[in-house]
Amino acid sequence: MSQADKMKQGQFTNPETPGYVGFANLPNQVHRKSVKKGFEFTLMVVGESGLGKSTLINSLFLTDLYPERVIPGAAEKIERTVQIEASTVEIEERGVKLRLTVVDTPGYGDAINSQDCFSTIIAYIDDQFERYLHDESGLNRRHIVDNRVHCCFYFISPLGHGLKPLDVQFMKAIHNKVNVVPVIAKADTLTLRERERLKRRILDEIDEQGIKIYHLPDAESDEDEDFKEQTRILKASIPFAVVGSNQQIEAKGKKVRGRLYPWGVVEVENPEHNDFLKLRTMLITHMQDLQEVTQDLHYENFRSDRLKRGGRLSSHGYVLPLSPAKAPEPEEMDKDMILQEKEAELRRMQEMIAKMQAQMQNRGEGEGDGQHL
Repeated sequence: MSQADKMKQGQFTNPETPGYVGFANLPNQVHRKSVKKGFEFTLMVVGESGLGKSTLINSLFLTDLYPERVIPGAAEKIERTVQIEASTVEIEERGVKLRLTVVDTPGYGDAINSQDCFSTIIAYIDDQFERYLHDESGLNRRHIVDNRVHCCFYFISPLGHGLKPLDVQFMKAIHNKVNVVPVIAKADTLTLRERERLKRRILDEIDEQGIKIYHLPDAESDEDEDFKEQTRILKASIPFAVVGSNQQIEAKGKKVRGRLYPWGVVEVENPEHNDFLKLRTMLITHMQDLQEVTQDLHYENFRSDRLKRGGRLSSHGYVLPLSPAKAPEPEEMDKDMILQEKEAELRRMQEMIAKMQAQMQNRGEGEGDGQHL
């Protein structure tokens, strides 16, 4: 047997124990395919102006998502309405690509009357669900862009004594549509005792108001002890009290990201100073779970409610979403079916005419060739 034949045969030999089939390598195939395709994630940040939302997002992902932002003055904020600004950035780390979309909501809570300031945000979340449902119901479902909001960081002011009425109303309005993660902003304005007291107060008010925030899943029994301990610490840290900064400061002989004060330095990535690292760990290690909860819970609730209010199935089994304003009347549905049947009949007639013309053309060419002979 030649060396080439031995090499070819060696590619298909079974190096494992007898009885080994090979489907244990299926996770590796999924991993390679996922890495090649890349990942998508949409994060929404909501909170009053001046709480450091943009700084925190730039600190989380080590990028500058808002290079040309202009901060409006007080006079402009009086009649300002809530805007939706979506910024998408492609992040690559060790060959893994992440398409990150950060949805900011400038103007939230800035106006004198903030009663309906979150209607624009709810409409945006529903609109992304509607687009995904429409794309999923279409014929080409291979390249669907997922812009659904997978997580919402809701920033709470550290200056109050808990949640404001606007905080309660907003979280109640969106907790069935998106995963809500409460975040206490600018935690360096609080002492450790004040921070723990504020956390307990916020959690008590969330329970009293029946607000559903995102709860981290319990660690599986087969997970290692380090991961179980990490999950326990993350659960105990909610709501996360964070500090954001993009400035490099020298502290104890090394460069760190932090905030310099007359009495010392607050290090952003020091878990003894704030919960920034815990928040980032929660987001990264549970990003897949956030997407699954969005798909299996929030999107399915929207989809089922959408179908109850007027969705129907086409002859191919696709969902045909209708206007949310009202359900169709039976007469309108009958008209639609008649129009579809007429269009199908016209297409069949056009195909028959095209075939007849092609046959006549072929016959004419055959008779012409016979005359030349």
